[in-house]
Amino acid sequence: MTRATGVITGVSVSHRQADVREIESAATTDQRAAVDRLLEEGPVTEAFALQTCNRVEAYVVTDSADAGRAVLKEYAAEIPDSITEWLDHEASLRHLMRVAAGLESLVIGEDQIIGQVRDAYEDARSVGGIGPVLESAITKAIHVGERARSETAINEGVVSVGSAAVELAAGEHDLEGATATVIGAGEMATLAAKALDARTDVGRLFVVNRTVEHAERVLDSVSVGGDSLHMDDLEQAVTAADIVISATGTAEPVVDSELLAGTGETVVLDLARPRDIPERVSQLSDVTRYDLDALKSVTEETRAQRRDAALEVEQLIEEAFGELLTQYKRKRADEVISAMYEGAERHKAAELQKAFAKLDLDEGEREVVESMADAIVNKLLAPPTSGLRDAAEDDDWSTINTALRLFDPSLDGETPPIEEFVADAPGSETERELPPAVQDRLDD
Repeated sequence: MTRATGVITGVSVSHRQADVREIESAATTDQRAAVDRLLEEGPVTEAFALQTCNRVEAYVVTDSADAGRAVLKEYAAEIPDSITEWLDHEASLRHLMRVAAGLESLVIGEDQIIGQVRDAYEDARSVGGIGPVLESAITKAIHVGERARSETAINEGVVSVGSAAVELAAGEHDLEGATATVIGAGEMATLAAKALDARTDVGRLFVVNRTVEHAERVLDSVSVGGDSLHMDDLEQAVTAADIVISATGTAEPVVDSELLAGTGETVVLDLARPRDIPERVSQLSDVTRYDLDALKSVTEETRAQRRDAALEVEQLIEEAFGELLTQYKRKRADEVISAMYEGAERHKAAELQKAFAKLDLDEGEREVVESMADAIVNKLLAPPTSGLRDAAEDDDWSTINTALRLFDPSLDGETPPIEEFVADAPGSETERELPPAVQDRLDD
């Protein structure tokens, strides 16, 4: 049976619609677990999940858009509709490119996101979530993200949530000679430490992590002097700090009100999801707390500064989007063409068998007849093959449907169920009535 190559359906919860708490509540245990869960659904042939501090997204490939939407509706059943964005096939393709290029980030043009997309791709692939449809979509998105950063100025200046947080703190507080503590040693924490080093005049830096060797690597990446400490020494590092930046991946808070009480004036920036520093610390008179939601003033300035670069990136995305659609359309046409050739081959084999049963031919004569049959099939199908590919690029799915009916690949005369294939083709037209001459041919 001829089937469509599949359509993508996506659902997104991001900083555009949701706050940090809502994004936290929408997240699953991890990306692989999300993909595994989606692949358990019968209609799903491919799946992809992306979870960062600012977004939680899931994508599925199914034979029809309705099936994909139904699966994701169930998957996101506990997420309020007010913070969800639903994406059809074409919207998913564009959105993935915009995400990888940094246009959908809290800090427009941030560099972290392209690495996060790559990691999510590897996670999905490791559990069998990546097939031909998502392979094309995600690799194209990553390629666009790379081009955006190498061919435009989209990532000049503030290029990460960590640097945006430091920019905010430096703009609101005097950090000259301050003691800073960074909790965590991942990419976000490292970027924050580097931003502190480049943007401020902090006098000393503590880096605290469960693995001291990782904390040492962060400290080695900056010029400011300091110490790498184990989490057992967290109280010492927080008590001594004027500014605390936390960016761990732990499920529970790492800094609470008791730890901050009595430390004097302290600026704390929570860049983690789930959050490392609960909101209630803001009730302490000497503590000023910022989280990801507080970065919007800095990110809006960045967005305004990069407006021209963003327009260039949008153009790159539109070009890549057109290329990707053409690629998908050709794959769909090739699927029909493959069915057409398979049907012709079966008919040819059946007719050759009948002929050989009636003729007394030696091996050489049989090869001549077989070669002639191959040549006839190939010459007859070459023009419709070219025409079908052109029709797919022009979204002329009525022509493809008509061709498949005329070149019925089945031996029992049943018309393949192409209607579903055509109906779910991205950008396809509604199926039209067949021309009378064609209909008469079918009726016969």
